[in-house]
Amino acid sequence: MIKDALLEAEDRMKGAITALTTDLSTVRTGRASPALVERLEVEYYGTATPLQQLATISAPEPRLLTIKPYDLSSLKDIERAILASDLGLTPNNDGKLIRLGIPALTEERRKQLTKVVHHRLEDARVAVRNIRRAVHDDLREFEKEKLISEDDLERGETELQKLTDRYVERIAELGSRKEAEIMEI
Repeated sequence: MIKDALLEAEDRMKGAITALTTDLSTVRTGRASPALVERLEVEYYGTATPLQQLATISAPEPRLLTIKPYDLSSLKDIERAILASDLGLTPNNDGKLIRLGIPALTEERRKQLTKVVHHRLEDARVAVRNIRRAVHDDLREFEKEKLISEDDLERGETELQKLTDRYVERIAELGSRKEAEIMEI
């Protein structure tokens, strides 16, 4: 019973780490990466659609992204979505292809991006703590219903805390790696 609760907590915490990794990949560094715009929501025939479903995204050069839509009529929609996003990039549309030049980051922009990363890290830590709280409540409920003993509850709480600490540490590692990537000139 306790094992099941801990396994569920670990699965959910892995999900939080996966979401954070995906989220951090969208934070721009000095290099062009298709992950920067893949999840960008484009208004396409009245439906918000991820850009990766509408176009081929590639990085032919270190500071250039190209976006080739499958349907040329969606070029303007894609361009509008890029301009409306918080990426700070200006699309260059030649009628068949959108080129996104990735400018070198200024020191001020690097610091802003670092703040964005810290905010996303804190969101991930909160998610992990919420998972811990939910599982902790479940364990207490098991003990209240006499499904587990008081000693089992204490062991379960200790294991849950170790698990939480491990995932919070993993979040910190991901954050410091991304921060170093942003500050790299």
